[in-house]
Amino acid sequence: MIVTVTLNPSLDRTVEVGRLDRGDVVRTGAPLLEPAGKGVNVARALTAHGVHSVAVLPVGGREGAELSALLDAAGVSARYVPVSGRTRSNLTVAEPGGTVTKLNEPGLALSHDDLTAITAVVRATAEDATWVVVSGSLPPEISTATFARFVDDVRRTGAKLAVDTSGDALSAAVEARPDLLKPNLAELAELAGRSLDTLGDVVAAAEAVRASGVGTVLVSLGAEGAVLVGPDGVVVGTSHVAVPRSTVGAGDSFLAGYLATETAGGAPRDALLAALTWGAAATRLPGTTVPAPSDLDASEASLLAQPDLTSPLVGDAAAASSIPTRRTTSLPTTLTETHH
Repeated sequence: MIVTVTLNPSLDRTVEVGRLDRGDVVRTGAPLLEPAGKGVNVARALTAHGVHSVAVLPVGGREGAELSALLDAAGVSARYVPVSGRTRSNLTVAEPGGTVTKLNEPGLALSHDDLTAITAVVRATAEDATWVVVSGSLPPEISTATFARFVDDVRRTGAKLAVDTSGDALSAAVEARPDLLKPNLAELAELAGRSLDTLGDVVAAAEAVRASGVGTVLVSLGAEGAVLVGPDGVVVGTSHVAVPRSTVGAGDSFLAGYLATETAGGAPRDALLAALTWGAAATRLPGTTVPAPSDLDASEASLLAQPDLTSPLVGDAAAASSIPTRRTTSLPTTLTETHH
């Protein structure tokens, strides 16, 4: 069983437009309403493939009730923790070619008692779990120190721990030494404190994260593919989708594919290939729709037998790799120097 934890879930509305022109009246298609938040999306993807999973999340207000109803209707097993306030509602505007604009509310402000209740539910639910996955952004007023304590508490369940978050929360998560960390390229560059211009740079940064105590680092590179760095070495894969529709939530399906295969006993390279296949399929679907088995196309993903680590990253990946950093970590000094 895989338990996902989403501290900042959302009720997501997605509309598709021919073109988004600021300041104009823009006609949209019918809205698509979906339960979301990174951990929620992982659980939805796993459920769609028959993988036993349980989503743990706080819910509040009318939006929380609606989110819960949508998850129940989709057959997703969930443990809801009632809190005051209301679950956030996000809006995604999707244009042809896969360009998306997201308008995200900050979310519920969880109290100390709320977080204690969530921790208790996670501990009880994870007794028989193989993995616990902590995913997504932090709610308002949750400090990185509080998040670090929360992750450390989750670590003590005995299940393997995977973390997919961003910003200062990602740095705090490294301190908990999770079994799996899933940054994207920009997030890994921020951890490293420098731009990552080649595959070799990505591998070196991931190895530095592993040296700090993280078991495996799974780096998503968007259209460039992904890199897996773990105890068994380095695996590089690519994926290609001819006509992407929405990239929102694709990284969550990517992570779900990896975990589903790893839990079933698959080798790391097989898990990476599955991750790429699931992620690619998700980009062909509207909004945060997760792929079903019938949506998977094995021809969209492949592993590189002899990756060229000197190969420069191009396109969106190159732009993401040079995002300025705003924090330092406990990684080796060669990777924590900040470049402006």
